[in-house]
Amino acid sequence: MIQKRIAMGKNKKIALVAHDRKKRDLVEWAKFNRDLLAHHKVFATGTTGTLLEKELGFPIIKLQSGPLGGDQQIGSKIVDGDIDFLIFFWDPLEPQPHDPDVKALLRMAVVWNVPVACDRSSADFMISSPLMDSKYERIVPDYEEYRGRTIPGTESTAVERAAELENEKTIATARAAQKR
Repeated sequence: MIQKRIAMGKNKKIALVAHDRKKRDLVEWAKFNRDLLAHHKVFATGTTGTLLEKELGFPIIKLQSGPLGGDQQIGSKIVDGDIDFLIFFWDPLEPQPHDPDVKALLRMAVVWNVPVACDRSSADFMISSPLMDSKYERIVPDYEEYRGRTIPGTESTAVERAAELENEKTIATARAAQKR
């Protein structure tokens, strides 16, 4: 598969997420690393973001709480290239009502080759890396080949079928408007 590079600037876009029983650990970690985090753009899910902003004393871009869609918002930002890496202190011993969202978030990080730390030790290694304060290029597959694949059971590619569906919606909308 053909690959492409996604540039990360010197100042990173970092997502910080923690399950309830891990929030205290993440806040302590962030306080210890406050000076390293301060010049980066920091995103966080709801409650975690509020706690971090209070403790760190600098603005945090706060999204929804994880169970209310915050995990999916972070995943969407990964896909859009708006998150460079993810620190997610998740609780492996406590079932979460939004486990599918958590799995989807972690999956998006892997699909887009975004570095992920799921515990304090990994986060320590990640933030202390010499790459943290320098430019870096992530290598990801060029998904155009995937987007253009032939859909089994049809003669059209995914891109062609999406265009056909969009055209059908446009025609249906126009017909509905004419009937009014």
